[in-house]
Amino acid sequence: MVIGNLFLIILGLIWIIFAVVQDLKKREIANWLNFSLVIFALAFRFFYSLFNNQGFSLFYQGIIGFGILLLIGNLLYYGKVFAGGDTKLMIALGAVIPFSNNFYSNLNSIFIFLLFFLVAGAFYGVILSIILVIKNKKLFSKEFSKQFRRKKSIFYISTLLGLVLVVLAFFQSLFLYLGILVFISPYVYFSAKSVDESCMIKRLDTKRLTEGDWLYKDIRIGNKIIEAKWSGLNKEEIILLRKRKKKVLIRQGIPFSPVFLISYFGLICLVILQKVYLF
Repeated sequence: MVIGNLFLIILGLIWIIFAVVQDLKKREIANWLNFSLVIFALAFRFFYSLFNNQGFSLFYQGIIGFGILLLIGNLLYYGKVFAGGDTKLMIALGAVIPFSNNFYSNLNSIFIFLLFFLVAGAFYGVILSIILVIKNKKLFSKEFSKQFRRKKSIFYISTLLGLVLVVLAFFQSLFLYLGILVFISPYVYFSAKSVDESCMIKRLDTKRLTEGDWLYKDIRIGNKIIEAKWSGLNKEEIILLRKRKKKVLIRQGIPFSPVFLISYFGLICLVILQKVYLF
């Protein structure tokens, strides 16, 4: 099993590195990269199990891991948390991460990976947002003021509710933390919205459009409306835009693949330190 686990670990690491490079260069993760990872991982599990004379548990665990992250990935995609490329990369890793023949041990590995992902993703998002704000200070300030003027009611309601909770904190200290959370919530919301509107909207030449790109807003071409939908542009829409438009506004997402690399590397380090699988 040591050789099999080592191969899967290295396979996943190589594919994630390729995904990160592609994502940072082109702001997309190609389908062939994600699909090939699933095919290679499951094919290796099958043939390793076939010739190792230890049963097909390693193969079955890969199928189960794939199914678990298929479910979680789709929940994140349809919940509009992940874009298509990130979703498919997470699903593909489901065929890699189960390193053991034990279901509960594999479930623990998946949970640890997701926990690493949650923590690393939060820090990564905050740091990248700060960098974007620094690089686009004027645009961000202007957009923040606009958001505040449009949605003053959110600020007033949260301030009032925060004051009520702070008063209640004299009777129960838990209300103090809730009050602070309510106070800062509108600032977090306005900041996130302002970063999205001022730093993530780019005017792009239609020749450079790729499948999955997000339109900033709907575009009417003749009698047809190309919608700014979560699934992004398809081939037919891109062809139509190239015929009729020179440039369009695109909403660019934050390249999230580095978080996969950080989380996967964290999982590998934990596996090695615990000496569960490799030693």
